[in-house]
Amino acid sequence: MGADEVLAAAQLIVGARRERTPLAPLPAHLQPKDEAAGYEIQHEVHWLLAEHAGDFVGYKIGCTSKVMQDYIGIPHPCAGGVFAGGVHASGAALRGADFVRVGVECEIAVRLAKDLLPLDAPFTIAHVGDAIGDCYAAIEIVDDRYVQWETMGAPTLVADDFFAAGCVLGPAVPRDAAGDLAAVQGRAFVNGALAGEGTGADVLGHPLHALAWLANHLASRGDGLEAGQLVLTGSLVKTVWLKPGDRVRMELDGLGVVEAGIV
Repeated sequence: MGADEVLAAAQLIVGARRERTPLAPLPAHLQPKDEAAGYEIQHEVHWLLAEHAGDFVGYKIGCTSKVMQDYIGIPHPCAGGVFAGGVHASGAALRGADFVRVGVECEIAVRLAKDLLPLDAPFTIAHVGDAIGDCYAAIEIVDDRYVQWETMGAPTLVADDFFAAGCVLGPAVPRDAAGDLAAVQGRAFVNGALAGEGTGADVLGHPLHALAWLANHLASRGDGLEAGQLVLTGSLVKTVWLKPGDRVRMELDGLGVVEAGIV
């Protein structure tokens, strides 16, 4: 795709997000033909969103568990952006009107204490594990902001940050106190009823595999991760879709509890 097509596609995506209008498939000449083109558009989307959504503060990794890969129909991870305006503390009241169709996922989030720059690639799980500062029990907020997501195609979903709409974070837990992230047991509750459960090992075998995938993916594009950035490593459970009045609570053993409501 040429630069003009990339910009035009990004403008359509960002316009739909700002207006909370369900996105239909892009015009044929603006549709990314592969995921590499999708990430080109995503990069432009991030620039255009910054004024509206706040500073770029990190990444979400999607399709990291078999349950999510089967649900979405994509057999490998995908990355999207996280912006300051979408990051909330536990107990947040989220406005349903701010989303097209809001959902949540149960995640282990990490904040980096060290850079992971492209010159240091390829990255192993040992390398990325050493870069983590704090860990969090997290609710990833997702938004099905499509007329019908099944018709969009993976490249366009990538271009639009792969459903990303922010997160809710529990208290920070120092990496040394968090234990083995693969052994973390997570449970999602909606209005007090168990809605899903899983373990850190459901995320590509270990959440650090997801973080290494992201660092290597970014390095392949000449980008890196920076100290202070947040990474949502992937859902332990299938997406749970919510309606106004719902309360959600995620419990992650060793990382604590994180809660939010939809109003």
